[in-house]
Amino acid sequence: MVRQVKVNALSQANLIKLLLEGEYTMRQLAEETGLHYVTVVDYTRALRRAGILHICAWELDRMGRETIRVYKLGEGKDVKPRKRLTPSERAARYRAKQKQLELIQITGGFAQ
Repeated sequence: MVRQVKVNALSQANLIKLLLEGEYTMRQLAEETGLHYVTVVDYTRALRRAGILHICAWELDRMGRETIRVYKLGEGKDVKPRKRLTPSERAARYRAKQKQLELIQITGGFAQ
C-alpha cells in the first residue's frame, strides 16, 4: 500500500523549512518552493497574523525604492518601514531629473 501525501502539505512544509533556514522575499520563496506567488502571499499573510513571521529587512526594487519585504520566521517586531523623503528632498530630486532631461534633449539636438 502506497502512502498518499497531499502536495499542498509538502509545499507548506517546504515553505516553513525555507523560512526556518534564513531570510527570504516572497518572490524567492515562490521560486524555491514552486508555489504560485499569490499562494506564498496568502501563506505569509497568515503566518504574520499568527505572529510567527516578521519583516526583518527591506530590499530595493528596480526603481531604487525600499518596497520588497524580507521575511524571517520567529517572533519579533517588524523593521521600521523605509525612510520617506521630505517634500524639499522630493522637489530637489525632481528638479535635478528635469535638468538632466533638458541636457539630454539639448545634446541630442531636440531642443534649443
